[in-house]
Formats: sequence, structure tokens, C-alpha cells
Amino acid sequence: MNRRFLFVLGSARPDGNTELLARRAAEQLPPDVEQQWIDLTAHPLPDFEDLRHDSDHVRPAGGSAGLLLDATLAATDLVIASPLYWYSVSAHTKRYLDHWSGWLRTPGLDFKATMAGRTLWGVTALAHEEAAVADPLAGTLNNSAAYMGMRFGGVLLGNGSRPGDVLKDTEALARAKTFFAGEAPFARFPYESD
Repeated sequence: MNRRFLFVLGSARPDGNTELLARRAAEQLPPDVEQQWIDLTAHPLPDFEDLRHDSDHVRPAGGSAGLLLDATLAATDLVIASPLYWYSVSAHTKRYLDHWSGWLRTPGLDFKATMAGRTLWGVTALAHEEAAVADPLAGTLNNSAAYMGMRFGGVLLGNGSRPGDVLKDTEALARAKTFFAGEAPFARFPYESD
């Protein structure tokens, strides 16, 4: 399968620092790698309703949920581009990940088996000098990848608060040039030993 990147933009601000950093990293991908960009504010998902014990799940036929499901299933590489909001992913991003729970229980979809072996990446901008404050966001993505049997390429961190600030973060821009290079390891939960 040829590589196909899905960039899921979870910012509440258009053209924010996280998206700018993600686009800088994407510029480094070979021209034959397909890219799809979906802005969660332009394609909002409804609040997730946990029906796993109450009813059968139905595959979303259209709308934002259908678009995101189809794009997610088609991606070999899934990039969650979410700013650091209160030390984790944005509400838009969290809602998207919550919908994975429903997709796991949709008959005939085999969501977990389909996603196994694919790669999850993260890109975030934070308005803090210490990168460790983004550990909860990285943990959310790593643990989601581990549960799904996916690879995890880590999180590309950039610093910026005001629009465009991340473009002054020369270290982040340098990391963006090689972020998607190489093969990511399979994700592991923190309690799993080598």
C-alpha cells in the first residue's frame, strides 16, 4: 500500500501555529505521498454517545462522521495536529478520538484490525518553555496507538502563542524537516517492558 497521510486539524483557530508546523513537516514528504487535510472545525462531529451496551452501531453514511471514518480507514499515516489545550488535545480532537470507540463496535468495520500496523503521529504547538507540559498529550496519542496496535511516530513540538510564533522556533522547524522520515516503532503502553 502506498503511503497516504491524513492530517486531522484540531485547532479552534484557522492557520494556527500547530497547523503551520504540520504543514512545514508535510512539505518534506515525497511528492508521490498522498496527503489529505481535514479541519475538524469545518467538519464538526456530534458529541460522542457511548452506546456500546445499549444498541447496535451503524456505519456513518455521510456527513462529517462518514468523511472522517472513510479518511481514517484509508490512511496509512494519521497525523493528529492539535494545539496543547489545558495540557492535552483540543476538544475537537478528543471528540474525534472518542468516535473511535463507536467505530470499534460497528459491525463489519473491523476498525481495530484495519488500523493495526498503521502509524499515528502528533504535532502540537504549546505556549510554554518546558516541553514536559505536553506529556499528557503525547501520552494520549501513544496510548491510543498502543491500544489499536499502531505504530507511534511521536509528537513534533513547537513553541508559539500568537499566530505565526511557531515560525520563529528554529529548533521545531529543523525537527519538522525529518519528522516523518524513517519507520516509527510499534506503540507500547508505559507499563510494558522491552
